[in-house]
Amino acid sequence: MANHVSSLKRARQTERKTAVNRANKSRIRGSLRLLRDAIAKGDVTAVNEQFKQTVSALDKSVQKGVLHDNTASRYKSRLAARVKAVSVKKTA
Repeated sequence: MANHVSSLKRARQTERKTAVNRANKSRIRGSLRLLRDAIAKGDVTAVNEQFKQTVSALDKSVQKGVLHDNTASRYKSRLAARVKAVSVKKTA
């Protein structure tokens, strides 16, 4: 355990930041799970609505420093392709 006052403060800050980051990652994973479930069901309106929410959550996570920018871009790109496939399949 830390002995110096500054080390103790840093340990407290790390605990708080870890809890915030864990909550943000959990929210992202939940949003991704809901989107994947909607894609599996094939409901186009639900998929589009959930996609908007998921992209928003990913962008917020980048802004907060939880995810790297390229990681979020990769997620969004792959999810957009799956959303597009669902919408094309339903209209065809």
